[in-house]
Amino acid sequence: MAKFRRKTCFILSLFILLFFSLMMGLKMLRPNQAAFGDPFGLDLLPEIRQQTHLTKVFDSQKSDKINSETNIKNLKTEESTVKASVASEPRPEELPPLNYYLHVFYYSWYGNPQFDGKYIHWDHPVLSHWDPGITKKYPKGKHKPPDDIGSRFYPELGSYSSRDPSVIETHMKQMYSASIGVLALSWYPPDLNDENGEPTDNLVPTILDKAHKYNLKVTFHIEPYKNRDDKNMYQNVKYIIDKYGNHPAFYRYKTKNGNTLPMFYIYDSYITASQKWANLLTSSGSQSIRNSPYDALFIALLVDKKHRYGILRGGFDGIYTYFATNGFTYGSSFENWANIKYFCDQFNLMFIPSVGPGYIDTSIRPWNSQNTRNRINGKYYETALRAALQAHPSIISITSFNEWHEGTQIERAVPKRTSNIVYLDYRPHKPSLYLELTRKWSEKYRKERAIYALDHQELSAQPVS
Repeated sequence: MAKFRRKTCFILSLFILLFFSLMMGLKMLRPNQAAFGDPFGLDLLPEIRQQTHLTKVFDSQKSDKINSETNIKNLKTEESTVKASVASEPRPEELPPLNYYLHVFYYSWYGNPQFDGKYIHWDHPVLSHWDPGITKKYPKGKHKPPDDIGSRFYPELGSYSSRDPSVIETHMKQMYSASIGVLALSWYPPDLNDENGEPTDNLVPTILDKAHKYNLKVTFHIEPYKNRDDKNMYQNVKYIIDKYGNHPAFYRYKTKNGNTLPMFYIYDSYITASQKWANLLTSSGSQSIRNSPYDALFIALLVDKKHRYGILRGGFDGIYTYFATNGFTYGSSFENWANIKYFCDQFNLMFIPSVGPGYIDTSIRPWNSQNTRNRINGKYYETALRAALQAHPSIISITSFNEWHEGTQIERAVPKRTSNIVYLDYRPHKPSLYLELTRKWSEKYRKERAIYALDHQELSAQPVS
């Protein structure tokens, strides 16, 4: 009888063990991979095929089809639009300090009927390919907000206006929650604008005020406005410093030489001859801004490797890479950042790599799916941030906070579908995923930079905050 009981207990124990093993196995099952496909290493990313002004010929829609099919499955049980998240924000005392060495590119060009009398930028036109044969294969016309916008993702705030003070405040809260210290504001001179927008310089005072409320700083990302040259650049830098330079949120950087200077990112700097820049940015130049009340740090965009020496001849103070597409340009390729940093160190230039969460611009360039970079639930972003930290940069820039057309935003996005469109989203994570990842890496960068800056005796190179 005792032997029978022992045998029964043994069989029962095996049954219980099998039951719990089965339950644990079910618990460990994970959702499907991100909508963009399986994770990939840097060695599998496509090689650059660059032409003049970064134009490319791509004729594949495969990744878009995969994205849409995956999201249709995900959205079968969802409402048409998910409302803004009501999850509690981190309390200020729970957040690490702002990192003034971490900058994010910010766009204030969006509009809607309530604040602007019409939609601006959300109705972005579908851009034609330079090859008419390729253009005719794709849709034409403009997007039709609010349900159809020029983006593959949909903002939690909807098709908002950049003039809405509550939107600006929400953006500053999100940056603050991500421990970002500086926003680099896309800027055109007064009365000028990009080809799809309206003038936005009159928004700068409100942006500065809202930024200051959260201890953020504002620097300027000067766009390639019509006929930009050394003469009008001098006048525009003077205008910015005279009008906004005394605001407490205006960003200045204290160099290791002890100078406290504003900073300007110059987008598409390479399209202007280096001699023109030298007229403005060298002490002997005919329009020299050096050693004047309007002296500043000027950061050039590095696209091709050959641009490096033009940047030197032009008198720039540093290099940034902007594009969030690894492999698209020499400058945006992670594998080149160590060499670029070495070049910058040789010539006393600042190196500012640009990291992004991914890239997809097929809502406005449907022929450009080859340039898509999968987010992979945040893995692409973390790979970029890790590569940037390894280069020991002066500053890290993020592309972008809200460039929705190119899918580089870290702003909150939500699931949405219409009868014709299924938008991408950040699931299975929360809409705040990329803000949370930014906060994590901001703190990591702050700590690591303090160590290598000490090693290079750069601790005096502090931003004024």
